[in-house]
Amino acid sequence: MRGGRTVPCPLRERSRELPEVPAVEGDGVRLTYRELDRLVSAVSRELERKRLGDGSRVALHMRRGWRYVVLMLGVMRAGGVACPVSTRLPLPGVRDALRRAGCGAVISDDAGLLRGLEDVVRLRPEDLLVESGAAYAPTPLEVELDRPATVVFTSGSTGEPKAALHTCANHYLNAAGSNENITLAPGDRWMLSLPLYHVGGISILFKCLLSGATIALPEERAPLGREISRLGVTHASLVSTQLLRLLREDSAALGGLRAVLLGASAMPPSLISESVRRGIPVHTSYGLTEMASQVTSTPPGASREELSSSGRVLPHRELAISGEGEILVRGGTLFAGYLKDGGVERPLDAEGWFHTRDLGHLDERGYLHVSGRMDNRFVSGGENVQPEEIEDALCRMAGIEQALVVPVPDEEFGERPVAFVRGVRPPSAGELSRALREVLPGFKVPDAFYPWPSGLPEGMKVDRGLFRRLARELRAGR
Repeated sequence: MRGGRTVPCPLRERSRELPEVPAVEGDGVRLTYRELDRLVSAVSRELERKRLGDGSRVALHMRRGWRYVVLMLGVMRAGGVACPVSTRLPLPGVRDALRRAGCGAVISDDAGLLRGLEDVVRLRPEDLLVESGAAYAPTPLEVELDRPATVVFTSGSTGEPKAALHTCANHYLNAAGSNENITLAPGDRWMLSLPLYHVGGISILFKCLLSGATIALPEERAPLGREISRLGVTHASLVSTQLLRLLREDSAALGGLRAVLLGASAMPPSLISESVRRGIPVHTSYGLTEMASQVTSTPPGASREELSSSGRVLPHRELAISGEGEILVRGGTLFAGYLKDGGVERPLDAEGWFHTRDLGHLDERGYLHVSGRMDNRFVSGGENVQPEEIEDALCRMAGIEQALVVPVPDEEFGERPVAFVRGVRPPSAGELSRALREVLPGFKVPDAFYPWPSGLPEGMKVDRGLFRRLARELRAGR
């Protein structure tokens, strides 16, 4: 250790206190906390033997599963920085991610990808998951809080993804604050329903490690409802697409759920209402990569009115609204900065606030209401148009499950809104237009309504750039 603030290692503490409690279950294994700690230590030793500890940035490019969990924790225990990379990226994208993150090594179960990479140490999971025969001695272990722990790429919804550097403290305090709101205990099971290259996935690991809960691993591409029932899931983190699919499944197997944390992007009001009607205990939230996941969340038992907000600020975070309505954040979960040109850039103002570019307000009870992104706003005929306002109005209509509004060029007005809508039996374009004119001024009513395109890649957030390009193509071909 290099000194500074430390805390007892959560995994080591659970292995000493709860050695036989399951830490990871699914993907064909059941690892107790003692077994998980032993495997993580074995990976750590192998990395140190290969001189890939103490600040080394190690990329992980793998399918979600128990090996990924062990390897990521092993990199951190060795003192390295875990850099999870999306498996959806093509080889050139992976090369670029490794370059921008400054990775000296990559662990992958994709032999073809490993052959295509150069100038980095290339490792397979089996190279590190080696039992050395050394005696396992779970003695107390301290973790240095200010040590870099991960590099997570932002969604890139408004530009090129950025490499965000987090410390151990960021993840530790994020989980601690979340667990004060949504309690976890040994015997609880939080489903790893988000990818580990997303900060929301990493946060699930830390929440379970701090509480002694079980990380439940669902089968890839299996129906969520089936996996929730099969694994005995009590807690889950879902994005809107996952919630939509879950609601379309048989709800009879969901009675064991005690908390479903919703996040990553705006949640259509119709999905919230249907979840409440079906008795699913949802929590709305607001978060971002730069804050190591959650910033705000609604408490257990929140009313339908409260669920229309993003909740209140969690412990270890601060939030303020600027004079322009921008959401500002800071606190113990605020990231160490973006990796750039071999250094770390931390774009904060003079008072230490990070400017999110998200717009919102706090009501009289301290609940956050997010109204959209400054980057999405456009001008039509001299009037400001915030797409999220129109999307919210559309999603309040019967038959609409999801909506997205983007601008298209217009000779007379500069830009005009058009909308993409998804639903089982959505209203016609004429019906949508007439209904919107009852709640919005005419200049905010989209010129066209298109069906939600099929076959698009799905991510944590909707790719507005892709929809803008598609809208322009449709507009040109009308």
